[in-house]
Amino acid sequence: MRRVVRRFFGTDGIRGKANAGNMTADVAMRVGMAAGRYFRNGGERRHRVIIGKDTRLSGYMIESAMMAGFTSVGIDVFLVGPMPTPAIAMLTRSLRCDLGVMISASHNAFHDNGIKLFGPDGYKLSDEIELEIERLMDAAPESLLVGPSDLGRAKRVDGEQARYIEFAKRTLPRSMSLSGMRVVLDCANGAAYKVAPAVLWELGAEVITIGDEPNGFNINADCGSTKPQALCDKVKELRADVGIALDGDADRVVLVNEKGAIVQGDQLMAVVADSWRAEQRLSQPGVVATVMSNLGLERYLEGIGLGLVRTKVGDRYVVERMRSDGYNVGGEQSGHIILSDYVTTGDGLVSALQILAVVAEQEQAVSAVCSRFEPVPQILKNVAFEGSNPLQQDDVQAAVEAAEKRLGNHGRLVIRPSGTEPLIRVMAEGDDPDLVETLVDELCDTLRKAA
Repeated sequence: MRRVVRRFFGTDGIRGKANAGNMTADVAMRVGMAAGRYFRNGGERRHRVIIGKDTRLSGYMIESAMMAGFTSVGIDVFLVGPMPTPAIAMLTRSLRCDLGVMISASHNAFHDNGIKLFGPDGYKLSDEIELEIERLMDAAPESLLVGPSDLGRAKRVDGEQARYIEFAKRTLPRSMSLSGMRVVLDCANGAAYKVAPAVLWELGAEVITIGDEPNGFNINADCGSTKPQALCDKVKELRADVGIALDGDADRVVLVNEKGAIVQGDQLMAVVADSWRAEQRLSQPGVVATVMSNLGLERYLEGIGLGLVRTKVGDRYVVERMRSDGYNVGGEQSGHIILSDYVTTGDGLVSALQILAVVAEQEQAVSAVCSRFEPVPQILKNVAFEGSNPLQQDDVQAAVEAAEKRLGNHGRLVIRPSGTEPLIRVMAEGDDPDLVETLVDELCDTLRKAA
């Protein structure tokens, strides 16, 4: 079978350096034209798209280009400005839009940007639809255009931030209050810098906000979920009860406990799974996570009668498995938590609220609530390569099999090529940290010789 080459879309939409390569105004306009034509499926009603963005300087350029592309093919455009990715997914459904667009490069620095597309159901597009959009991007532009009287209209809309704020609050019981809880919130100078503080304050918390002064250049700069040290320091300085770090588009979260220690996504999934199990809210007896989630999570879930279903790395694969098998809790170690009773994609704020609800109900410190298991020692290293994938060589396969036998039932080994770089990622975890380190180093040496 001939392998289909994707020229624009990657594992999470289109992403690249702003004003270069796949992230120019020209490409953005063509995406708007092609996606608009694909979703303009006939009928008398007007078709509509909602476009949100984070706080990168390049967002203005890409937003304007996509607006031109969509209106040129007869799609009405709603511009909502800075808004979290999960809010765009929610609003796409709520406003009965044909398509949702989020302009963001998530946790990347300001010089990158990206385009994420959501279908009318609020879910990210399938590979098949993305390939069809790529095909339409190569079509002659005049073949996609509508006549002068059929052009789309564009307008900036107010009130959608308030709609998302109310949506996020409603994911908790109406009687739930965060009164008396001191929260330090790091908005990563990103898309949630207005809505996230409002949600927490309206729920009764005392909110101290950092990373809430975006200037087009400082998104994710020494702040947010990928660099939470400033949050850790502020939590300790202010003796806060909890710290919450979002990333640039607020689809992931990292918590910091009252001692200033980081709480990873695996612990958050454990807390939600146990709470929902006790309340009989789990749609299936288990959680969906990736191959990178810690073995400690798997053992913890087994201990409370739940299973762990693993997928490839990437939140889209987690969501696909949740939808196909009926699970309502899933996520990634990095803090992408998907709670499908409420959202169609990762939502850092909604995930944090679920944890704070457990903290409030149990009247315990975050360090007690979010320490469900002791993580198994885990090491991850990368090996660069050129040309063909060295994992396909016989001697490498033999080394991998030997390492798996040495780990036995006391650990796991995950070796995979990166989806974005010419790297082989070597991860091992196990009860014997010395053995884990030895196996990773030996496998890395084998891969370097084969590369």
